[in-house]
Amino acid sequence: MAIKLFLAGDVMTGRGIDQIMASPGDAALHEAYAQDALDYVKFAERRNGPVPRPVDARYIWGDMLAVLAHFGPDARIVNLETAVTCSEDWLPKGINYRMHPANSGCLTAAAIDCCVLANNHVLDWGAAGLTETLATLQGIGVHTAGAGSNRRAAEAPAVLPLAGNGRLLVYSVGTGSSGIPPEWAAGENRPGLDFLADLSPGSAARLAQRILAYRRPGDLVVCSMHWGANWGYAITAEDTQFAHALIDLAAIDIFHGHSSHHPKAIEVYRDKLILYGCGDLINDYEGIRGHEEFRSELGLMYLPTLQAGTGRLLRLELVALRRQRLQARHAAATDTQWLRAMLDREGRRFGTRAKLSRDGCIEVEWPQHGACTP
Repeated sequence: MAIKLFLAGDVMTGRGIDQIMASPGDAALHEAYAQDALDYVKFAERRNGPVPRPVDARYIWGDMLAVLAHFGPDARIVNLETAVTCSEDWLPKGINYRMHPANSGCLTAAAIDCCVLANNHVLDWGAAGLTETLATLQGIGVHTAGAGSNRRAAEAPAVLPLAGNGRLLVYSVGTGSSGIPPEWAAGENRPGLDFLADLSPGSAARLAQRILAYRRPGDLVVCSMHWGANWGYAITAEDTQFAHALIDLAAIDIFHGHSSHHPKAIEVYRDKLILYGCGDLINDYEGIRGHEEFRSELGLMYLPTLQAGTGRLLRLELVALRRQRLQARHAAATDTQWLRAMLDREGRRFGTRAKLSRDGCIEVEWPQHGACTP
């Protein structure tokens, strides 16, 4: 029996995205680049033409919905990089994202099962904003991981049911390298995130111990981590050692990394998938200039197929997307080829290769046994 998953990096449905939906929140911003969230809609329109508004809950996903219907994943997991709140308790951190709770139906429109929340924006609107975010997602039936009313809740995994009485455990942790302030760490009686102080062997061992204490035979485990800078393909030896340690010590099945605005290398270690950086899936950055060499307007849907029970990676398909008019559309053949070449180039140090399939997707190949260490 096989288990199919849909994984994605950052889904930012606040600011300009929020403004085009049916119930936009207060458009006032507290950042140097723009003072009104509608400015980001105008930037996108300047680049690619008029953006309709208001749009229905399905609009932002565009062509992804047909892909998901065809692939039929057993679970759908994204990093939700925005607060879902009407809180006015904004933190002076430069950029603050929020989506009005009435627009949360955009998540159920794509049948998202789990939002990982240990990132550098979910507390942009204070503890009240986080509390409302958690309550809103619970109210629409979306599981969460990585944030909670106290440390115990923030450290708890999301538990997603799988066919045949199986379970998928989703852990979500974040590091300071992604911009998460250390004071956002949840405390014994303080809401916050599951914050990881460093990537040391000790930190990996403690996280692995937590996972082992909860998992049951037959469970599949995803460890989702918000880590690293926004730009650049660099992957350090420490990064690789940490991901390997979670596979060695806790037998996690997928390491789901994100924070970079563009996709990064993919590794398969001991037949387990490591995504070092998934890039952005949904955002309102469409009209912003800079870092063009990374092609950040392009995104990827990650569609792994795992062996039930063992979590061994059987197949990895990627679907290339391009954000246009604040909507995800199929990427052109030349854009898909650019992503394939980038993944092939960056994956060579790990022994992974990327090729185009007959249906225009990107397929990843890897050594079937043994580890490839950079």
